[in-house]
Amino acid sequence: MRLPEQLEEYRNIIRAPIITEKSMEQAEQEGKYHFAVHPDANKIQIRDAIEALFDVRVVKVNTINVKGKTRQRSYRHRTGRTARLKKAIVTLAPGDHIELIQA
Repeated sequence: MRLPEQLEEYRNIIRAPIITEKSMEQAEQEGKYHFAVHPDANKIQIRDAIEALFDVRVVKVNTINVKGKTRQRSYRHRTGRTARLKKAIVTLAPGDHIELIQA
């Protein structure tokens, strides 16, 4: 059994699922799930967190660092940046799945 401190740490690593048309299609067809993760998390930490939180077996983890985009902020042409993001694409073992949307 996992300690509550470990589960809290895992919840800090996995920020949120990324739910788009493309990610849901990959989840159904290929067993790949997309998550926004902590920028300092490595692949081993992400794998352990997914396995502990969702009780599935992870085969592969791919990570992507997405830079923030420059955007106009106001009418006086001030610019700002959107937040940077680290995404993880997690491939599960055949037969495993995660319920991201509760019907």
